Amino acid sequence: MVSGMEGVGEAVTGGMLARAVEPETGADGRASETRCLNCGAELAGTYCHQCGQKGHVHRTLTAFWHDLAHGVLHFEGKIWRTLPLLAWRPGELTRRYVEGERARFVSPIALFLFSVFLMFAVFTLIGGPFGMTGAPQMNREAAADIERQRDRLDQRIANLQRGRRELAARDQPAATIDAELRVLRQQRRAIDTVESIVLVPSSAPEGSARTVDLRGVRFDTGWPWLDRAAEKARENPSLLIYELQNNAYKFSWALIPISVPFLWLLFLHRRRYRRHKAYDHVVFVTYSIAFMSLALIALSLLRPLGAGEGFGALAVAIVPPFHMYRQLRGAYGLSRFSALWRTALLLIFATWAATLYFLLLLALGLLG
Repeated sequence: MVSGMEGVGEAVTGGMLARAVEPETGADGRASETRCLNCGAELAGTYCHQCGQKGHVHRTLTAFWHDLAHGVLHFEGKIWRTLPLLAWRPGELTRRYVEGERARFVSPIALFLFSVFLMFAVFTLIGGPFGMTGAPQMNREAAADIERQRDRLDQRIANLQRGRRELAARDQPAATIDAELRVLRQQRRAIDTVESIVLVPSSAPEGSARTVDLRGVRFDTGWPWLDRAAEKARENPSLLIYELQNNAYKFSWALIPISVPFLWLLFLHRRRYRRHKAYDHVVFVTYSIAFMSLALIALSLLRPLGAGEGFGALAVAIVPPFHMYRQLRGAYGLSRFSALWRTALLLIFATWAATLYFLLLLALGLLG
């Protein structure tokens, strides 16, 4: 239940971030005030010409829920102009936005923020397209056994602590009880360690287990900071997994600067393409990542409806290359052959970029 609420919270946060960088276009409603309620400037229309706030503000619960839906789901005309182009003619969308059609379409960064946060929210709520869930879970039988052992130890520790207090009240020595308490507390910590090492994916059938036991491994890489980080992962791998997942959406924006240099390399050798500035490549990459996130969301939603992993694997193998090809050809005005070989290289570069991104998350998780 808690993880589900966290997923909803991530979606709401993503929508609010998207609204923060995506100003509204057009006007709705008429202002009844003569001065702006925010800055006090005299109104000459529906919006204040000084600060941009609406002249008339609503103070009803209906207006509150309307603003929430509007902020999270971005119900404006331009979202319906953006999504069809993003899905089928991404190159045209990229080119038109770069050339100045900004008010007609959702900006790349707004769509990126919302889609990425929504993707992680969906993954947390129902799992990913291949049954991946937001966090690993213990095998039920193992978890129940560990819980029983923990309860027994907690009861024995409580009894000994009670007996020690009675001895202390009578000024009698309690060395024997103290020694036994130290042993029991060590066993208690050992149980917590086992719980963090024996993990199974929640999508795995009941009774299966995946054991990761690194307790006998010693790390000596020559870099003390890396050895300390590896030791941390060895002692608590579940914490590392949690930190990886937590950082994945916090630092999702890092995919953009990681990917742009690879795209720039595709056009380095031809002078005619050097007119495209870094901004053009950033728009291309941001729209592309937003589409991939939305595609993963769609696959995740189809899985509970009966779409198997085979369908998901086929979609992952076909859709990204096809989308990249169409976006490259439309955004940069490439011929079929030029777009094809660049698509092949871009797929390789995308793998490298994803690897660098994962290494970044791993470093943050180990050093965090």
